[in-house]
Amino acid sequence: MPLPMIDLSLLLLLIGNLIAFLMFWLDKEQARSGGWRISERTLLTAVAFGALGAWMGQHILRHKTRKQPFASRLGLILTLYVLTLLTAALYVIWRTRFA
Repeated sequence: MPLPMIDLSLLLLLIGNLIAFLMFWLDKEQARSGGWRISERTLLTAVAFGALGAWMGQHILRHKTRKQPFASRLGLILTLYVLTLLTAALYVIWRTRFA
């Protein structure tokens, strides 16, 4: 049985946030051991798909919290991400209420 669209959307959001958090964790581990690092561009791309997970990774792991302009860009993308989620939620509520 196929998943309803809202369930699929929530699953994709969860996966995106989990991947973003894991990328921050991996980059932090590589920074500690002097290994291969994930580029800031790639991390910011992950933020676009999982901004809440990336933000949690940044703060829980204390990774790239002072690095500028990275921290500012993450904040901007996080703000746009949350606004997009709120807009989508309002659309779903509006549509189900007035349909």
